Amino acid sequence: MTIRVLLADDQTLVREAFALLLESAPDMEVVGQAATGRQAVELARTERADLVVMDIRMPDLDGIEATRLIAADDDLAGVKVLVLTTYDTDENIVDALRAGASGFLVKDTRPAELLDAIRTVAAGDALLSPGPTARLIARFLRSPSVPVAAGPECLSDREREVLALVARGLNNAEIADALGLSPLTAKTHVSRTMGKLGVRDRAQLVIVAYESGLVAPGTP
Repeated sequence: MTIRVLLADDQTLVREAFALLLESAPDMEVVGQAATGRQAVELARTERADLVVMDIRMPDLDGIEATRLIAADDDLAGVKVLVLTTYDTDENIVDALRAGASGFLVKDTRPAELLDAIRTVAAGDALLSPGPTARLIARFLRSPSVPVAAGPECLSDREREVLALVARGLNNAEIADALGLSPLTAKTHVSRTMGKLGVRDRAQLVIVAYESGLVAPGTP
C-alpha cells in the first residue's frame, strides 16, 4: 500500500527536499505541503493523508498545537503524526507525545532512517529518536494528561507485561521473543491493551506506563 504523506514545515527548501526524498520511495506519495500548523490541520482534513511529518516551530500555529488538533479530531482518527524537528528538547518530546504524536525525530536523521520511521509510524508503532530515554519521560510526566478509559489495573497479568515492554521500547517481534509468544499473539496483546486503556497508539501506551508507575525510570 502507498503511504500518503503530508509535509508541514515553514521552510520551503526543507519541504521540497523532503518531498523529493519521499517521492523516491515506491511506497510513499506526498499529497500536500503546509507552511504553517493551521495549514497542516486543514490539509490533513482535505487530503486524507495517512501521516503528517510535522515541524514544531511554525507560524500561525505551532506543530504541537497542530498535532493536538489532529489527534482530537474524530474524522482524522487514522492520521498519524511524526514530529521532525531541530529542537529535540525534553519538553518538546514529551509535549509532542502528549499532543498525540506517534513519533519524534530530529532533522539530522539520515534519509533512509526517515523513510523507515515513516513506515514504522504509518504501521501503527511508536518511534522515538535514540536520545529520548526513560529518564526524560519520567521527569516530565508528572501529572496525568492522556485521557484513558482505565488504568493498568484493568489489564491481565500478561497485558501488564506487554505494556511494560512497550514502554521500554520493544517492538512486537521483540516482545514476542521476550515472552515466548508468536508475533501475532504479541500484536494481539498490544491491540487489546490499547483498547482497554482507550489510547490511540503505542506512544500513549508509553505515557500511561510511566504515569501509572508501572515502569520506573532506569528500569532495565
